[in-house]
Amino acid sequence: MIKHIVMWKLKDFAEGSGKEENARKIKEQLESLQGTIPEIKHIEAGINVINTDSSADVVLYSEFENMESLNAYQKHPEHVKIVQFVRNVCTERRVVDYTISE
Repeated sequence: MIKHIVMWKLKDFAEGSGKEENARKIKEQLESLQGTIPEIKHIEAGINVINTDSSADVVLYSEFENMESLNAYQKHPEHVKIVQFVRNVCTERRVVDYTISE
């Protein structure tokens, strides 16, 4: 299994909305992919509740059967739409993909 974790810092204002609203939009959009992209085994997004200099604003945690499934997810048109929005509202992105044995 592949675990895919992404964290973003957001701009204070972008795409006509403030950071908090954009964080909610990202969370809703990402979680709406469950059931839309069959390769997703699990997906959840969280919004940071304790703001520090080292905090990210939004985190994505998702699981995939294998690397091929992760690649299919990343290329899926519905995911690509969200990526375009996130790129417009974020200032920084960090990602970790790792395997675990079941």
